[in-house]
Amino acid sequence: MRRQSFLPTLNEHEYLLLPESVGWYKDPEHEVLRKAGALNNFSIHLIVDGKGYLETDGQQHTLHRGDAFLYFPLQSQRYCSSKDDPWEVRWVHFYGKTLKEFLLERGIGPKPLWKIPQWKPLEQALADLLEELEQNGFWQLTRVSTLTYAILAEFVTQAVPWSEARSPEADNRISELLPEMQRDACLPFDLQHWADRAGVSSYYFCRLFKKATHLTPMTFITLCRLQNSKQWLLEQPQLTVKEIAERAGYPSVSYYNKRFLEQEGMTPTEYRQLYLRR
Repeated sequence: MRRQSFLPTLNEHEYLLLPESVGWYKDPEHEVLRKAGALNNFSIHLIVDGKGYLETDGQQHTLHRGDAFLYFPLQSQRYCSSKDDPWEVRWVHFYGKTLKEFLLERGIGPKPLWKIPQWKPLEQALADLLEELEQNGFWQLTRVSTLTYAILAEFVTQAVPWSEARSPEADNRISELLPEMQRDACLPFDLQHWADRAGVSSYYFCRLFKKATHLTPMTFITLCRLQNSKQWLLEQPQLTVKEIAERAGYPSVSYYNKRFLEQEGMTPTEYRQLYLRR
């Protein structure tokens, strides 16, 4: 069982990245062995069902649903499906002139093994690209590049090295709390309250939260407060900046102004004046 689509490699282009191929397969005979230097593309593979094996540094690792592997160009590659429980894999090969620097700056190095705690969005992004290429080919390059970037963005924001991977249960505890934390963001923030809700210490809660969202809990709360306040600045012009600051959870209007300026590059008053003119 296999679906795949291939594109010509464009040596000259103006996009951050483009795909060379994308596909899906479930095949007990699937096995890949590429020597170093054989393939000059990046590749992402996501396991969505079954299991398989990947060998790196002389060790074989068993991969299951939610595991992924990323290869940098010219790396040696060795992986295969389990014959008794064949893996179902979505994959993409892609390239771009500045991708190596882009990934390294975000902590994504050439170690191939990763965990994807919330893997469904990545699966969907891979499916969207495959469907686009099957229906329209490569002539809409802007859309093709955008869909490929969506895959990369999902991977970068979700991927956790195996050495730092945590249990799905811990991931779920944080994910389940996020909507409620967003809803209550303008109330006084009590870290211990949320740690108790997750059933962990405040220290471990901060670690889990950072790995799940790439933000500290307080940064998340601040962004939620600023999001709300921007809405109120434009939709409720009868409110003063001081009233909005208090509603957003900042009794001190000067501190609210400071945080808003740090994040948005302008004061709340300047933001209101700028966007109310539209």
